[in-house]
Amino acid sequence: MAAQFEEPAQSENLMQSLDSLVINLAKSQKGFLRAADAVPSEFWKASPSVGRWSAAEIVAHLIIVERAVIRKADRVVQNPPKHVPFIKRLHLPMALVESRLVRRKSPIPIDSAMLRDKEGMLAELREVRERSFSFLQETKSRDLSEYRWAHPALGTLNTYQWIQFISSHEIRHTKQMEEVSASLPKLIDNLQK
Repeated sequence: MAAQFEEPAQSENLMQSLDSLVINLAKSQKGFLRAADAVPSEFWKASPSVGRWSAAEIVAHLIIVERAVIRKADRVVQNPPKHVPFIKRLHLPMALVESRLVRRKSPIPIDSAMLRDKEGMLAELREVRERSFSFLQETKSRDLSEYRWAHPALGTLNTYQWIQFISSHEIRHTKQMEEVSASLPKLIDNLQK
């Protein structure tokens, strides 16, 4: 009898968690798109300085990472979850991802063929996000918290933490996009000289 009372509460918590993930994904993308709008189309592929990504490269990176996460999630949830010892479940907080205090070089190279016009790239970014929303919708009746895999810097994350990572990662790169936008007046002045 007690199990009957626990099940609805667990289901309710899962639904609240899913709602929170969807809200976070929508909110982070809205903020990112607002930051991207500040970059003029003619400077979309311009690097603000040596060794720094252009707006196009930032968007390409976000597309690559989100696709990879959702692809991996799709594969992982097709099989029974693997047992992960408690100690390996510990991971660094998502706030570290969002902060940009620690700069990391992406382990995933950017395919230059992805660098296209601003509107086309932003449309593709929106399509990738729709796929993430679809994944959450398709799996909403399942508890995916036992499905885990390693992040190269944070530790082992469960599926929902990976979805939150997508949002936190986008927030991180929103700050980077704002830096690109802020540096454009200097770039424009240098080009005009």
